[in-house]
Amino acid sequence: MQTLWNQKTHEEKRMFTRRAALMGAALVAATPYVIKTALADQVGDTSAAAPADLSALVRRKVKLVAPPFVHAHEQVATTGPQIIEFEMKIIEKEVQIDKDAWLQAMTFNGSMPGPMMVVHEGDYVELTLFNSPDNMMQHNIDFHAATGGLGGGSLTLVNPGEKTVLRFKATRPGVFVYHCAPGGPMIPWHVVSGMSGCIMVLPRAGLKNHLGQSVSYDRVYYIGENDLYIPRGENGAYMRFTDPGESYSDTLAVMNGLIPSHVVFNGRVGALTGDNALTAEQGETVLFVHSQANRDTRPHLIGGHGDLVWDTGKFNNPPERDLETWFVRGGSAGAALYKFLQPGVYAYVNHNLIEAVNLGATAHVIVGGDWNNDLMEQVVAPVEYDAAHEGRTALP
Repeated sequence: MQTLWNQKTHEEKRMFTRRAALMGAALVAATPYVIKTALADQVGDTSAAAPADLSALVRRKVKLVAPPFVHAHEQVATTGPQIIEFEMKIIEKEVQIDKDAWLQAMTFNGSMPGPMMVVHEGDYVELTLFNSPDNMMQHNIDFHAATGGLGGGSLTLVNPGEKTVLRFKATRPGVFVYHCAPGGPMIPWHVVSGMSGCIMVLPRAGLKNHLGQSVSYDRVYYIGENDLYIPRGENGAYMRFTDPGESYSDTLAVMNGLIPSHVVFNGRVGALTGDNALTAEQGETVLFVHSQANRDTRPHLIGGHGDLVWDTGKFNNPPERDLETWFVRGGSAGAALYKFLQPGVYAYVNHNLIEAVNLGATAHVIVGGDWNNDLMEQVVAPVEYDAAHEGRTALP
């Protein structure tokens, strides 16, 4: 066993060195720490353990879709546990995040955030993960919903041009973050470069309210929040780089200051507004799933509420009711149900309003229907008034 481990360690070091040669001097300087951290005390091979017998289970392939949308799924399981097969491709690419800012992004399936997967408690998630040969970096995936092996991170470390297959049992119902975690200082850099997403593990009997009664949703939207750290040059303009390796040292300096240049929903400023705004109809119940892999956030629906909110994202816990703002901890996901009672434009924001308005963390929901004056009515339209006689009090 010791000989096998030494051979494996030597091979992993060799492959890492090949990738490091492409990454530039800044990343080469980081590689000794990365190698040490990535390999220390990790399970990197499960072949010696007794195999799991899943031969009686049905396999089902599911094609992932880009957020904010979510692939078709049953809210209540109509079969026994299954093996749900997903595929994701890691893509490194430049992304424009604002009119004057670009990011050398690292992504799952080309989107920020990565796609949301949906399974039921007791199902097996089987992911084939591809690291494109066009990429420069090693990558992996850490599922917060999984048990052991650093969430799968120690079993999925792939070089450019490699693929791996990971299977884990979904044992806890809720919404959970997944993200890249290749080791050492690469972990936060990959995460804030776009490499995170979410998996929803539904109870087999579906969602329940605070009384244990079944609830359902008409639509589900996945909102992934990213804090981004784009460096500025000497002239004050945002810097633009040719590849991730070139961006590393300047980006790291901004990251270590802990002050993001942008806080955005779904990869860029305005990604969920205008023509890309979310939609719903009056009377529909919408499930909002919100993840943040790195920082705390405070979702708020302006003009609405959280009828039922699992702000910790775990469906074994009863939901809170009637929340104005909920709290999603960094490194987690939360879920909120709301039935839209009025038509119009709603703003879904991070209620750190500086981040919402100035840095980009705002989405819009356009709701069709007929206005209900019983819920809200403009009694008097704005008119001028006589300031000398109206609005005065007896106070000095």
